[in-house]
Parts: sequence; C-alpha cells; structure tokens
Amino acid sequence: MQVSEGMKMGVHRNSPKNSPKGFEKKSSTTLRFLFDLDSKSNSASNNLRSPKNVGLSCESEHQEVLSIISYCSFIFSFADSSVSPSQQDLKRLKLNQLLSMVKTAKRHLSDQVLPSLMSMLSVNIFRPLPPPSSSSFASDLPDDEEVVSAPSPAWPHLQLVYEILLRLVLNEDPKTLCNYIDNRFLINLLSLFQSEDPRERESLKNVYHRIYSRFTFYRSFMRKSMNDVFLNYVFMTERHCGIGELLEIWGSIINGFTVPLREEHRLFLMRVLIPLHMTKGMQIYHRQLAYCVSQFVQKEPVLGGVVVRGILKYWPVTNCQKEVLLIGEIEELVENIDPDQYRKLALPICTRIIKCLNSWNSQVAERALYVWNNEHFVKMISSAAEEVFPVLVEGMEKNLKWHWSKSVKQLTENVKLMLEGMDPSLYCKCLQETDQKEFRAREEEIKRKQNWEMIELAAAQNQLVQICVSH
Repeated sequence: MQVSEGMKMGVHRNSPKNSPKGFEKKSSTTLRFLFDLDSKSNSASNNLRSPKNVGLSCESEHQEVLSIISYCSFIFSFADSSVSPSQQDLKRLKLNQLLSMVKTAKRHLSDQVLPSLMSMLSVNIFRPLPPPSSSSFASDLPDDEEVVSAPSPAWPHLQLVYEILLRLVLNEDPKTLCNYIDNRFLINLLSLFQSEDPRERESLKNVYHRIYSRFTFYRSFMRKSMNDVFLNYVFMTERHCGIGELLEIWGSIINGFTVPLREEHRLFLMRVLIPLHMTKGMQIYHRQLAYCVSQFVQKEPVLGGVVVRGILKYWPVTNCQKEVLLIGEIEELVENIDPDQYRKLALPICTRIIKCLNSWNSQVAERALYVWNNEHFVKMISSAAEEVFPVLVEGMEKNLKWHWSKSVKQLTENVKLMLEGMDPSLYCKCLQETDQKEFRAREEEIKRKQNWEMIELAAAQNQLVQICVSH
C-alpha cells in the first residue's frame, strides 16, 4: 500500500521511548485526571478557528491543541499487554475532543493547526492491513457458506478519526485541503477498501464519496482509480472486500449523469460493469452492481441490448446462486429496455430462461418459471412468438416428462396453459414439431446402436480369424 510522506514522518511506535507524555507510567490513569484533562482541553475548543490578529493567549491555546493532536498521533497495536486500557481510553477521549472542536468551530482551521491535524489523520488511517483471511472471500467458500467479517480492534479510535476527516471534508475549502488531500492521499484511501471490517469500509465510502462530490477537480482521477480496482479484481485477483461499497459510490455517480451519456461512461458500462458479472464472488455485490446497470439502461434504454447480451455471455455454468440472481436481473432489464429491441432479444433471453427452467436445481427452475408472471416479459414473447415458441414448447414438454420436482412440474403446467392461450394453433404446431423431432432422435439413437453392434460383431469375427491363422 502506498503511504504518503507525511504519514511516514509522523508514525509513532508503541514503545516506552516513543510514548507521549502521560503514557510513561504503567499505572492506570484515574478518572479524576481524565475529567481535569477534559475541562482543560475544552478551553481550546473555541479557539481552533483563529481570527486574523492572533494574540499571545491564542498562540498558547494553539499549542495546547497541537499537544492534543500529538497525543492522538500515537498508535496502539492493541496486542501489547503492557499497555493499560486506560491509555487507550485517554486517546479516545482526546479524539472526541478534537471531533467536538471541529464540529463546533465557526471559522476555517488556522494554518498552525491544519497541517498537524491532517498528519495525525494520515498516521492513524494509513496503516498496513492484516493479511486477508480466506473466509472473507466468496470465491474460497462453498455455496452454502457466508462471508465472515473481521472487525478491527482499533475501531474505537478509527471511527473517531474517520468522523474528523469527514467533518473536515465537509467544512473546509477544497482549495485549501487539496494541499493535503492529493492524488497519493486518494490512492491510499482507496487501498483501504480492502479492509475486512465492514464498519471501516462504510466510513471510507462516506469520506470518498464526499471528496468526489466537493473536490470536483479530482473526479476524473477518482473514477479512473476505482476502475483500476475493478479491472484488477475481475481479471487478476478476484480478491477484494470493498467492491460493493465502491459500486455504491458509482451508483450515486451514475445517477447524476446527463443524457446523452458520454462515450467514457458507455465504455465503463461495457468494459467494467458487465465483466463484473463473471466473478465467483458476484453474489456479494450483485445488488449494487444490478443497480448501477439498471441506472444506465434507464437513462438510455438502447443500452439494454448490450447489457443483456453481456450478461448472457458471462452466464454461470455450475453456480446456482448466481443463476437465480441473474434471472432476476434479466427480468428487471426487460422492464427497462427499449420495446423496439424485444424482437432481437426475445430468442437469446428465452433460450437461456428455458435452460434454467430445465435445471435439475429446483430453485433455479422455479425462479425461471416465475419470470412468466412479468407482463413485460410476456409482451416480449408475444412480439417474437414465431421465433421463440419452438424453444419454449420443447422446454415445457421436457419439464413435464422428466423433471423430478412436483412443484416445478405444477408451475410448468401453469405456464403451458398460458402459452396455449396466447396462440393455440402455434402451440399445437410447435408441439407436433417437437414430437417429430423426438421421434427422429429416437430413430437416430436406434441406428447408432445398430451400427455399434455391427462394429463390435465385425471386430469379434476379425479377432477370431487372427486366432485361427496364428494356430
């Protein structure tokens, strides 16, 4: 993970030599001491934002605030038994004081305080993440297992640090903060989305989204950086905990796009969002992914054809959970695509739905059968009845004859009655063609068996002749 220079300069190790003043004694801090410290520090909260003419008293109060920031720059490992829990509580108290100061102050931060405060935030946030556990990635888990989150022991401190950073992003002038929140800062922030703690990823999402909203001059860079994360995940690692949170940010971004869409955004849909459907862990972030795709299609319904063909291209072969999710997504897309594309998309969609309908997994089959309750889907079928009815009738008859599930057979019977009501003569014609096709298939199977029997007989006779000649 890349780390900013300010972070490197400000890191404090959890050792007696580097401990800030007040942490040297191993004896626990008394409650009276904490109250005295709180009342003493509150006197500095009203002077965090300095006027133009700064006196000696204000200068001393700035020094007191800087002292609090220095305390908060000390990093606890939360694994050292020699560190008293009261020392960790003391840092949390000081972080709360800083947060209260930032919230209540009415002017911009002074040039004396802001650099130290940003350095403290960087030291706390930008840290090496622990090695990922296999239980945090859906690609390493069986279908019936769920991803287990790994909460960070430092979260009581990190939560306050993220809140301070978010408050700074909301209140300070972006032109002032851009001296500290630069491209490297954003890259480091983006790398933390790999944290296994969902609370940290949620805070990161809020901060990153607010930066995108207020720092308009960084938007292009931030979009490209997120795209790099997606592409690396899809085509390289398939290991990343924060894809869902990043897609939530993108969902808000897409919602703000104007029509007609720029070519850059169409390429993002085709080269990033659609390939995200093919990963093993798609079910973790599918809700956010489907929302992003749906936003594109709602803005430009003509993109529906590109999206549908892309999803069908990456359709899973053995993952039943993904199939159920994608059937639902296809159904939603049918509601939003341009009706002029119905005839072009009806056959490929119905071909896939029929394969799902014939699945031996009852959940997949039932979900495919429930699609027929959607009036938009039925309308699409009606627009290309001549092309799709042969495929539909063959799939229905196959289910009624061979499927093991009684509920699937009952649902299939209901869909069959609906199709017969749509066009009885066409259904009857397709049924006859299906019977003829099955009859020809049986004849070919009989001929194939007869040919094999003749080959086996000829081979046996040839072997017998060779034995006789050898004797």
